[in-house]
Amino acid sequence: MADDADDADEGEPAVELGEGEPVEGAPLARVASRLTWPQEASNVRRKEGEATIRTPDGPRTLDSVLDEVDETYFDTRQTFLSAVRSVIGTGPVATAEE
Repeated sequence: MADDADDADEGEPAVELGEGEPVEGAPLARVASRLTWPQEASNVRRKEGEATIRTPDGPRTLDSVLDEVDETYFDTRQTFLSAVRSVIGTGPVATAEE
């Protein structure tokens, strides 16, 4: 039986990337993955507060988003993601304007 990796062209990416405009900031999930849980909000600010995250309304620093979050302690990654998403919302992310 042939291995699928042998059949693929090595010069082409496994997933075709779109040709759209770039998006500013990092995905929230990527920023959250750099932290360990549980975590106090003050520690999140200290470690990742300067990180720019993608939001439906455009890029924002995590620090500015945490100003609007009532939680002071995140026991799990999911608690953190839910709290931040309750502030920034969900939906399509605007592309960068050049």
